[in-house]
Amino acid sequence: MKILVIGEINPDLILQGYQSFPELGKEVLVDDTHLTLGSSSLICAVGLARLGNEVSFLGMVGRDSWGEFCVRAMTEENIDVSRVIRRTDVKTGLTVSVTGPSDRALVTYLGAMSVLTAGDVPGDAFAGFDHLHMACYFMQEGLRPGFAPLFRRASEAGLTVSFDTGFDPSEEWGKDVLEPLREADVFLPNEVEIRGISGREEIVDGLRALAGERTLVVAKLGGQGSMTLVDGAPLAVPALPVEPVDTTGAGDSFNAGFLHRWLRNKEDIKGAMRFGSACGALSTLALGGTTTQPDEQQAEEFLREHSARDDARQQ
Repeated sequence: MKILVIGEINPDLILQGYQSFPELGKEVLVDDTHLTLGSSSLICAVGLARLGNEVSFLGMVGRDSWGEFCVRAMTEENIDVSRVIRRTDVKTGLTVSVTGPSDRALVTYLGAMSVLTAGDVPGDAFAGFDHLHMACYFMQEGLRPGFAPLFRRASEAGLTVSFDTGFDPSEEWGKDVLEPLREADVFLPNEVEIRGISGREEIVDGLRALAGERTLVVAKLGGQGSMTLVDGAPLAVPALPVEPVDTTGAGDSFNAGFLHRWLRNKEDIKGAMRFGSACGALSTLALGGTTTQPDEQQAEEFLREHSARDDARQQ
């Protein structure tokens, strides 16, 4: 599949294994540190490329060391960077992730992430692609008004569209997000995002509030797995158990796995959710969102191992 990802580019500086969480005026120590590719859109793009898709990225970086690091790392992951815009008048964004085995806190400098606009997407941008993925809606201030128009342009060009809003740092969950949501074929929120956007506390109620005739909503529920609606009835797929080292980007890796399978068989939603769960679980086994993202064979082997264990338990 030929997939275009439009969105934010930044590295993640990961601080892992804190003894206590940082407080103002105090210093804490961590066990390890790692610099890797970050950002929701980019982690998903790397995951899709690892699974064997042809991935191109349209985004913006500064002409600085962080930007050069990202572009070089993307190239090493076989992502086409010919559409990446490099500017001297902006700085590349950066996220610091303070993480532990079960959760993490993020501190982000937006930089170029907030400067990219729909005007930077040329008229022929969608030619030759099968699918468009976009994410990080609330933090891409310049691109935010362009999500829905870009989704419409992509659909008119024959592409399917997927959308992951990411977290809203203001926690206002503006209703403007509903317009691009209605233009997407797949919406991939986590449990916090579906509650914030739908205004419903129960996940099933949130799914029912946001699902449309066109839009398939798949909620990522962390250790509880994932859930969607099929013919109006909830379909839940459990998480695959692992001992996580770092959960950074696990939801974006789920996105990559889900989309990889869904694009090839849109009828097998459960299979796509299960494959997404495998990709998300494997991505947590080392520091950074992309370090242990699997290729297709690794994800399939992981699923086979868990199926065999489940069969053994039932005997």
